[in-house]
Amino acid sequence: MSNRRDFIKALGISGVALTVPAVVASAPVIVKDNADITNLTLKGSVQSNGRGIADVPVTDGLNITLTDKNGNYLLLSNKTVKFIYITIPAGYAIPHNNGIAMFYKEVETKQGSFTANFQLDRLEKDDKDHVFVVWADPQIISKKDGDALIARSAPDLRELAANYPAGTLIHAVGCGDLVWDHFELYDDYRQAVGMTGVPFFNVIGNHDMDLDARSDDYSAATFKNNFGPTYYSFNRGSIHYVMLDDVFFIGAAKRYIGYLTETQLQWLEQDLKHVPHGSTVVLSTHIPTNTGAKRRNKDKEDELGGVVSNREQLYKILSSYKVHIMSGHTHMNEKWESGNMMEHVHGTICGAWWTGPICSDGTPEGYAVYEVKGNDLSWFYKSTGKPRDYQLKIYPKGYVKSAPDELAVNVWNWDKQWKVQWFEDGLLKGDMVQRTEFDPWSVELYAGDQLPKKHKFVEPTLTDHLFFAKPSVSAKAVKVVATDRFGKHYTQEIQL
Repeated sequence: MSNRRDFIKALGISGVALTVPAVVASAPVIVKDNADITNLTLKGSVQSNGRGIADVPVTDGLNITLTDKNGNYLLLSNKTVKFIYITIPAGYAIPHNNGIAMFYKEVETKQGSFTANFQLDRLEKDDKDHVFVVWADPQIISKKDGDALIARSAPDLRELAANYPAGTLIHAVGCGDLVWDHFELYDDYRQAVGMTGVPFFNVIGNHDMDLDARSDDYSAATFKNNFGPTYYSFNRGSIHYVMLDDVFFIGAAKRYIGYLTETQLQWLEQDLKHVPHGSTVVLSTHIPTNTGAKRRNKDKEDELGGVVSNREQLYKILSSYKVHIMSGHTHMNEKWESGNMMEHVHGTICGAWWTGPICSDGTPEGYAVYEVKGNDLSWFYKSTGKPRDYQLKIYPKGYVKSAPDELAVNVWNWDKQWKVQWFEDGLLKGDMVQRTEFDPWSVELYAGDQLPKKHKFVEPTLTDHLFFAKPSVSAKAVKVVATDRFGKHYTQEIQL
């Protein structure tokens, strides 16, 4: 079942580059001739209802300054920068244009100075309690995919938001690969986002890059024209949110590695100087900083396009905070936790590239929902078109071919603090046994060179969130109760 892994490798530094889509190949190469490094003074104010807001971080992507007591700022920059932008402070509404967060201004460099003023609206309620969601990999390659995002995913999020009490503050993260190299489909993504009623902050993915750029420095030009800076931060309540670009283009179509540039790391160090130690930081990237793929697949080395090579340097910068990392890219759901840090690698809004109802690990197409209270997060996975308590699927005995006498259950949002127990005819039998295996429905839908018809590269992937039990010959029914780390019980039952 190596076809999918070979395909993924081809998207990173390993493997053979795929054919560049016509819409990308026909685009002009994006290069700035004779870059102007003349000094440029950036100035302006951050205000709300005519009054300045003090201590708001303002940045050109290189350096950060704070507004003074009157809300004014002054920053010496140069004419190579593209944006001036702010870290939206806690207590203020997220400005947006039809759902796309607007925290930046494009810099004009004709003169020796540029003025950018920012207007914010004060919230009427405290924002320490709020909700955010993560849409990983919409990855639309056709109008049909765009229609699915618009017809299925957007209404699901709109309904979820409507089911919270009136006035609940909700924002979202578009966690990269918003489209699949076809930039004209950003219009479909924008339409879907606009339908949800939720403001989105967006992250660049490997399929959002300009593939004809001559270096990584120019590979985000189209993304920036649509969504602004590729790294930035904002605050909501007690949480500091950071978005980073960890997709490093190596100068050939569809070749990239997971890597954070020194410019970003230096910017992040400055950014965090304004965040108290011990605070909760939610950091979003497209490529996971780390996964369990190397262990599961018994590989000798990490795939350079599958994880962040210099992640340990990032972890050092984040060491004094309570950190949740949000990522996508792999089209499967998993979590790891170590010390002050937890990474949430998300199942995708497109499932297995819009080929079926589940990802390659059996996780349903959908997105994660995070409920924030002060410094603490709780979460669940929201399967598109399913109720929020749909958190596991039971497979009958023998459905997993390698375990003919056992039934299996996929608990896709599992982490090591979950408890998965089973009952036989009403009697508690104990904990189910966790094993790394292929989800059997994923095998049925995607295994083999001819499946699925739409994208034959899709293959099942090994997952850690499968659990097994061997019922007795006389058993009539088995019930599974999965309890998450927050004490919430999820139950399914199967008749034998």
